[in-house]
Amino acid sequence: MSVARVTEISATSKKSFEDAVVAGIERATETLEEVQGAWIDGFKVDVKDGKIDQYRVNMKVTFVLKK
Repeated sequence: MSVARVTEISATSKKSFEDAVVAGIERATETLEEVQGAWIDGFKVDVKDGKIDQYRVNMKVTFVLKK
């Protein structure tokens, strides 16, 4: 039997929402071990001078706790 934990993170990208998700997962796996998945909790864009400046995603990352 395993026990998992969920942590919330926010990630940004100048390129796209998909790129922000990839960046968030890559960063999470640098710190967390046994990352099993994530679900996207929300999308947001930051606007500067009338144009999209950054794409932001809030996600919940699931990882398995060590014994």
